[in-house]
Amino acid sequence: MFSLGQENISTSPASTKGPVRYGELIVLGCNGSLPSGDKGRRKSRFALCRRNKANGVKPSTVHTSCTPQAAKAVSNKEQHSISYTLSRVQTVVVEYTHDSNTDMFQIGRSTENPIDFVVTDTVTSGQSLTDGQTIQSTISRFACRIICQRNPPYSARIYAAGFDSSKNIFLGEKAAKWRMRDGQMDGLTTNGVLVMHPRQGFTQDSRPGVWREISVCGNVFTLRETRSAQQTGKMMDSECNELVDGSLIDLCGATLLWRTAEGLARTPTVKHLEALRQEFNAGRPQCPVGFNTLAFPSLRRKDVLDEKQPWAYLRCGHVHGYHCWGGRRDPEVEAECQERECPMCRAQGPYVPLWLGCEPAFYVDAEPPTHAFMPCGHVCSEKTTAYWSQISLPHGTHAFHAACPFCIHPLSGETGSVRLIFQSPLD
Repeated sequence: MFSLGQENISTSPASTKGPVRYGELIVLGCNGSLPSGDKGRRKSRFALCRRNKANGVKPSTVHTSCTPQAAKAVSNKEQHSISYTLSRVQTVVVEYTHDSNTDMFQIGRSTENPIDFVVTDTVTSGQSLTDGQTIQSTISRFACRIICQRNPPYSARIYAAGFDSSKNIFLGEKAAKWRMRDGQMDGLTTNGVLVMHPRQGFTQDSRPGVWREISVCGNVFTLRETRSAQQTGKMMDSECNELVDGSLIDLCGATLLWRTAEGLARTPTVKHLEALRQEFNAGRPQCPVGFNTLAFPSLRRKDVLDEKQPWAYLRCGHVHGYHCWGGRRDPEVEAECQERECPMCRAQGPYVPLWLGCEPAFYVDAEPPTHAFMPCGHVCSEKTTAYWSQISLPHGTHAFHAACPFCIHPLSGETGSVRLIFQSPLD
């Protein structure tokens, strides 16, 4: 069996083959690329690398009244600042100064220059927008920022809200905000930035952590009753905003996976997945009804139905080619997850095409594809399906549900996945 060690690729932050890489952000629901294709700063994954010149900032002077100095800090386009509006007549302005030890990366819906990684709302697989139809985005234009240490151990910390083109962050009267014990101000954004750190890292033994909300200053809180509620959660003094391998970041419309450079070094690459695909196809699995050979299409054609495409009955896991057993319809209609009866065991359930999970960063190991998520049919390793099936992802403003990481479709069934049963060639 193809193993991870067969390809020696160094992705260590200390690698001398290129700039230091702190880690990568990957958008859940994108199976290797955005549905419309990766373009510029709008793409399915974003690598955070050490900048040629540090651009990090840190808080400095606090102006508690509308002084000329406060007004200057807000109007000065070379000065980063955060304004906390307490009332119509009182605004607290916190100046930020340059930090030569950190790099700052900003994420949000805006396409303005301060945003390094443009993220738009993820549309669940199966949903489609008609011509001219748009969805009301719930992702903030300047959603969050990540501050990375330029020197080992290259820690990355996340903060809610990002600086706009004028290098300002404004928290209006309605935003939740408060004064800290040390005199600094803090607050939460409208829909919030949620983070979940997995227990035991992002490995085969990983377990989901607890979702928390991150404040503008990077403090950690329990969740509000709803995303935009005025009442804040409880501050968790024992927890911090440092990202770990496998941390999930939810921006209320899109969820990002954080992978460290060390974690990615232990993760299969696209070449690994292609080798597994070729090895699977070389085994020549057959359809038990039509006796035709099945094969996964190339990763480049991951969304195009092929005549050799494997199909599965998700109730039992038996894998077939597409056939008209029982007088069924054509493949395009069948892909709508109509229930069918398996000719092998008579179990009734969805009959769907199988698709390889093409985003390697979502894998927790490099084992062969043996299990499929239900009901979407994305195929990956057993441990990978087990991990994601137990992760409750934020949905809307107050709901949570487990979903396939490759298409963000909500999972069904008791376990959210099924073990696939392939038939070997008869010859």
